[in-house]
Amino acid sequence: MPSTRRALVIEADGGSRGNPGVAGYGALVRDAISGRVLWEGAAPLGKESNNVAEYSGLIAGLKAVLRIDAGADVEARMDSKLVVEQMAGRWKIKHPDMRQLALEARDVAAQISAAGGSVSFTWIPREQNKDADALSNDGMDGRTIDRMLGDGDGDGDGDSDGDGDSDGDSDGDSDGGTDRDADGAAESVAEVVDELIDPDPGPAATGPWQGTPTRIVLVRHGVTDFTVASRLDGRGGSDPSLNTAGQAQAAAAGRAVAHLLGGSPARVVTSSLARARQTGAAVAEPIAVTPVVDADWDEQDFGDWDGASIPDLVRDHPGELTAMRADPAYTRPGGESHDQLAARVVAAFDRVVAAGGTTVVVCHRKPIMCVLTHVLGIPHDKVWRLAAAPGSLTALEVWPDGNVSVAFTNRS
Repeated sequence: MPSTRRALVIEADGGSRGNPGVAGYGALVRDAISGRVLWEGAAPLGKESNNVAEYSGLIAGLKAVLRIDAGADVEARMDSKLVVEQMAGRWKIKHPDMRQLALEARDVAAQISAAGGSVSFTWIPREQNKDADALSNDGMDGRTIDRMLGDGDGDGDGDSDGDGDSDGDSDGDSDGGTDRDADGAAESVAEVVDELIDPDPGPAATGPWQGTPTRIVLVRHGVTDFTVASRLDGRGGSDPSLNTAGQAQAAAAGRAVAHLLGGSPARVVTSSLARARQTGAAVAEPIAVTPVVDADWDEQDFGDWDGASIPDLVRDHPGELTAMRADPAYTRPGGESHDQLAARVVAAFDRVVAAGGTTVVVCHRKPIMCVLTHVLGIPHDKVWRLAAAPGSLTALEVWPDGNVSVAFTNRS
């Protein structure tokens, strides 16, 4: 049966006068059937490279789709072979700036997928991308445009640089030939050739932030009836399964992870608890892998409080509840302390890092908190400021020298 979802087309581009040099991006969103432009945008980026500008244009177009129809089937068209192949997962991303932008673009694409839509990437010849190229010239000329022309939310209508030029025409050369100078073209070609002849970066290079990072995506399980009822649910409790809402969250997380990976290979590791294993199965299915269980990713064991109602504990045991939250050494009878939880989670995290590549870990709120406090050096009295909603994704990269980059947290 044909899809009943709306079909949209993104045309995106970016350029740099100097590469790196004065940079800007441009993008537009069309209705795929009528060809009518629904949104167009542009912005300056300061001193950046061509590829950073091109990724920025793609991200702007994807974010515009969220405003127009988040559940649409989207085709992103660009004349950058590098960006298209990297987003499709066929080429590796070696440069840190582009790696961060690619993660952001995949995150927005995952939001579209979670809303029921899809995103694909298509390379087009430069002469077929002239409208986006003209908008990127506007960006390089210092203009910021966020113009919704139809079927949008009405936010940001018109040209926002205050120069009164709201027709989208550029004062600069918009034939696509002058704003990417010879040096810039050579750099882009060199990057493309590098990806083609050396798709595997090989051994890690020396120095900070170099080499190939290990990528880790942390996924919190979907909700159970215990979650809804605000009951403590640790590794020593009754181990409830996902309820209907939790199953939907798990499926959405699976779609989001698949889009985030963009076809790149990954492992899936889950805690031993039912809700994590069920969510892990939903995450593993779209990427065609078999999950591996590691019980060190289990939730904290709350001992005699497993299954207890949190509102009842607030009423009847406020002092003990405060101690359990504030004191990392506090232990309930038959349970474990936060310090004991953190020790096993960090050990599991270190094993994932040592494995290299990309691993998706499906676990629980407190293990996710433990990882983030470990890599960011957050003190225990600030730990509860970290949110991890059911079904949400958190992504980070660990570099060979031990540097860590947290790409995003609590995205759903």
